[in-house]
Amino acid sequence: DGRLTFYPGNQTVDLPFINFMKRYGTVFLNAYTNSPICCPSRAAMWSGLFTHLTESWNNFKGLDPDYVTWMDLMEKHGYRTQKYGKLDYTSGHHSVSNRVEAWTRDVDFLLRQEGRPMVNLTGDRKHVRVMEADWQNTDKAVSWIKKEAINLTQPFVLYLGLNLPHPYPSPYAGENFGSSTFLTSPYWLEKVTYEAIKIPKWSSLSEMHPVDYYSSYTKNCTGDFTKQEVRNIRAFYYAMCAETDAMLGEVISALRDTGLLKKTVVIFTADHGELAMEHRQFYKMSMYEGSSHVPLLVMGPGIKEQQQVPNVVSLVDIYPTMLDIAGIPVPQNLSGYSLTPLLRGEAENGVSPRGPRPSWVLSEFHGCNVNSSTYMLRTGRWKYIAYSDGSSVLPQLFDLSEDPDELTNVAIKFPVIVHSLDKILRSVVDYPKVSSSVQEYNKRQFISWKQSLGQNYSNVIGNLRWHQDWLKEPKKYESAIDKWL
Repeated sequence: DGRLTFYPGNQTVDLPFINFMKRYGTVFLNAYTNSPICCPSRAAMWSGLFTHLTESWNNFKGLDPDYVTWMDLMEKHGYRTQKYGKLDYTSGHHSVSNRVEAWTRDVDFLLRQEGRPMVNLTGDRKHVRVMEADWQNTDKAVSWIKKEAINLTQPFVLYLGLNLPHPYPSPYAGENFGSSTFLTSPYWLEKVTYEAIKIPKWSSLSEMHPVDYYSSYTKNCTGDFTKQEVRNIRAFYYAMCAETDAMLGEVISALRDTGLLKKTVVIFTADHGELAMEHRQFYKMSMYEGSSHVPLLVMGPGIKEQQQVPNVVSLVDIYPTMLDIAGIPVPQNLSGYSLTPLLRGEAENGVSPRGPRPSWVLSEFHGCNVNSSTYMLRTGRWKYIAYSDGSSVLPQLFDLSEDPDELTNVAIKFPVIVHSLDKILRSVVDYPKVSSSVQEYNKRQFISWKQSLGQNYSNVIGNLRWHQDWLKEPKKYESAIDKWL
């Protein structure tokens, strides 16, 4: 959650290496994902293109495997490249359940898909390495810096993808039954200031926007939660962020120990945030700040220190920025703009051959847990969210300067602003057309999956992550799917 990287959000948890980057570099106060879910977000970051252009509709459908990423171009121009950890930009290889839920979100039924969010404290006060796989990848990156990077005569680019902070799969269930456990150890939990944790306000279920209600229901968050449960989920999430920060610290320390820190640009960001029980939801898949607002910190030679940039930026800007840093010509077809002028503290006017950076960013979502394609335009104080074809589902408008917690939809109150933002949005993406093509894609994919199962279809679909609801009335849900098809 990008709000953790600047005041006042970072009063809840100690993040020493994020703070180190703020002291010696630049923090972007308003950085956003271009799609609040793993694979489509990473597809945007690696391609520099908006989601509707890459057609990365869900966690299973990302970039074509032969797409030329910024790292490919840097390698072609003489950089030594190395990648460790989670990549997830061609396909997330997520479960069958994850795919089927994304395809069937247009079906007129309401089924819980997740285990209820829980917390699990593991180990003792000495247990530092909770997310062992991430630590192993961090160790590999550190070792590469100390053994390989230090001896290179050519410049290098190293990518480290971490899974943390991310709820863990519930250990007692198979791959289809949701990932809903916030897991940490006492070591990390002690770095969280419990008193500083804000308990989010929830609207009553009857007042929720219909798409939000669908998300809360499918994520199994419409039941009763005590304040202590909510506080714990949030505390454990912050503790997982502290563990992530320590991994960042290992990389920074390795660069410092090898004398490379002063001549290396370091970028820290995320594919999406975590709602951690804001708006009666956990996970991502939402345009609310907790899910769509990401951290973006950069430090290194030529980058202004202790700088806070208020401009709205997004992950598609990484592609042109990496090429700019490397002095490689930037392709003109990209959705993003180089951040280099902002990083140097320069005015942006006229720097780019494509003209000035737009005053808005775009995020869109087409996957599971949300029953409609969603488009978010963030500009100035406003966040505008349009759904589906723009008319069958009411839009949302939030004034982030007056209402940072996004509790009051003011779309009806400000029709002129809605109209002007919708006009900008439509000039960037013909969203009714995109929504329609996603619906067609979902049907095609579902039909071919159904045909591949033959006689086994009823059994397989009944035992996906929605099995507890489905098995009560299987015929009802199967016929809802038939009707949709």
